[in-house]
Amino acid sequence: MPAGSDNPAPRHSLRRQLWWVIGLLLTVFAGSLGYTFWQLELRKHDYLILNLTGQLRVNQRLMLDQARHYLEQAPDDYDKYGRDLGLYWQDLQQQMGLAEQVVAALRERRLDPVLTGRDEAIQCTWDERSRSQMAHTANDWANFRSGLEVALGNDADGPRLTAAAAYIAAHGEDMAASVDRLALAFQLMMEGKLDLIRYFQIAAGVVAVLLLGLIAVAADRRVLRPLQETVIGFQRVARGALGHQLPAPADNEIGRMTAAFNALSSRLQALFRLTDRINQGTRLDQMLSFVLEEFRGFVPVDWVGVLFDETGRTMRIERMAGQPTPGLREGESLAATSNALATVARERRPLVIADLTAFGAAHEDADFARRLAAAGLGSALYLPLTGERSGFGVMVFAARARAAYSAEHAEFLGNIAGQVGHILEKTVVTEGLVVAAVEGLAKLAESRDPETGDHLLRMARYSAIVAEELGREAPYRERIDAAYVREVLRFAPMHDIGKVGIADGILLKPGRLDAAERSEMERHPAIGGEVLRRCEAQMNALGHSIFGIGIEIAECHHEKYDGSGYPAGLAGEAIPLSARIVAVADVFDALTSRRPYKEAWPVDKAFAMLDEQVGRHFDPAVIAAFRRALPRVMEVYERFRHV
Repeated sequence: MPAGSDNPAPRHSLRRQLWWVIGLLLTVFAGSLGYTFWQLELRKHDYLILNLTGQLRVNQRLMLDQARHYLEQAPDDYDKYGRDLGLYWQDLQQQMGLAEQVVAALRERRLDPVLTGRDEAIQCTWDERSRSQMAHTANDWANFRSGLEVALGNDADGPRLTAAAAYIAAHGEDMAASVDRLALAFQLMMEGKLDLIRYFQIAAGVVAVLLLGLIAVAADRRVLRPLQETVIGFQRVARGALGHQLPAPADNEIGRMTAAFNALSSRLQALFRLTDRINQGTRLDQMLSFVLEEFRGFVPVDWVGVLFDETGRTMRIERMAGQPTPGLREGESLAATSNALATVARERRPLVIADLTAFGAAHEDADFARRLAAAGLGSALYLPLTGERSGFGVMVFAARARAAYSAEHAEFLGNIAGQVGHILEKTVVTEGLVVAAVEGLAKLAESRDPETGDHLLRMARYSAIVAEELGREAPYRERIDAAYVREVLRFAPMHDIGKVGIADGILLKPGRLDAAERSEMERHPAIGGEVLRRCEAQMNALGHSIFGIGIEIAECHHEKYDGSGYPAGLAGEAIPLSARIVAVADVFDALTSRRPYKEAWPVDKAFAMLDEQVGRHFDPAVIAAFRRALPRVMEVYERFRHV
């Protein structure tokens, strides 16, 4: 049965996949935003660097301009010259200090708060070009500052400003050019980083578009198309295309929905097909075979049986099919005063038995469950069958595996229990009428030729035992099943039904028959076959086929294996197997029973006679099976003997 919706989502669950996709998109989006914000924050650092570099450029240009201006001043006005000297000295000290501070910070790639105005220092990351240019510029500044300090001298009271100004005027242009190159390197680095951000955003957008495209394709293939196919499938089923199957997609919610749809469609088809086949069936064993065949796709089943309430105190095993159960026989009656079978039939509630062995051990009156377990079955489902008679029967499904049945199985089978019950009841009634008719015809034939008491009962049971024994081995294992044995048991008493057409003067003549009388007597197999053929024709007109094996037995039970029998002179395999079996059982019972003209033979003597006729009158395989089944034959002989 399909797994319920309460099960955890499997690895391929659409819900899980959807969350994975959402998580992936969020990851891409968050990663893109995070990277962008991080890069933009770094660009703030770059702007500070550009700002400091700009200050350094202004500083160098200002030093150069002031030096040139100072050199152009006329020294004739000494008062003014003294004033300019003091101002120029102060400005030059500030400019050199600022330049030294900025160059040192850039060289170390660490911007202190005093330069940035921030609360903490900023550590910078540069590209190779910027680092190389910074090294050149720092070296140029060191050389420039060293030469400037030499020009100024060490006399603080009388600095050589004119020499310093001359030095700046001579070398300041080169220093300013070095600072310009540094500023250009920083500018190019920043533009490269901005390009990187732009390329990253483009790449992130492309990835997002590709992901959305893949999601759209996957949604179409894994969700939209299967949903559309499911809608079409429902429409086809609604129009009567029962059994229509959808292609199974991946193991996800859509796949489980498709599997559920396929199971539903198959069940509907099976139920309709089962109903049709049951309605067309002519025997209960056919109906059980149909059930076993059709239900295996939905319910684990290795054995199925039907039990009917006989008297309110016993339940009879009416039919069974599937795995052999040596401990159970069709027609056997089970006590049903308080056991689980009676409870299911009476209360009309299914019973799931997960472990037949444990159930049998826990319930003293669970003999049926113990016998199923002894046959190798592990679990069972008892299903009440309802009909016009209240609680008239139980249908039992059994599987070799333990815990094979669930509440869903019981619910599924319970939905059709009423229909199956009515059909079963009708089938049982039909078969009951046929059995009654067979018994009546058999008794009619027996009344016209009253050989002895229970001849028909014994020879029928002998025939069934031999047929069952033959079916245990090749080449008859595939040919003889429970239904075949049952038909032999049912129709063996009909072997001499044709004697109803023989005149009393011949049938009841006490002495030997002359040739004409013998010829007339030998017509009784053909008469019996014709009688049953007419019965079969009537049943065929009603859609049933019942008397097939009965016709074989009636027509051919006097044929001999070597072809010397009558009425058709058939030989070997041309003689129907059922007739070959009945021929042995009929002769054995005639030999071991008392007749007005003879005493009963001992069993050993009877078998000696049978052995003499092996290959002539009797089929060797049938005689061999008869010997193998002798213990069971003797049980019948002792119970119903007539001596």
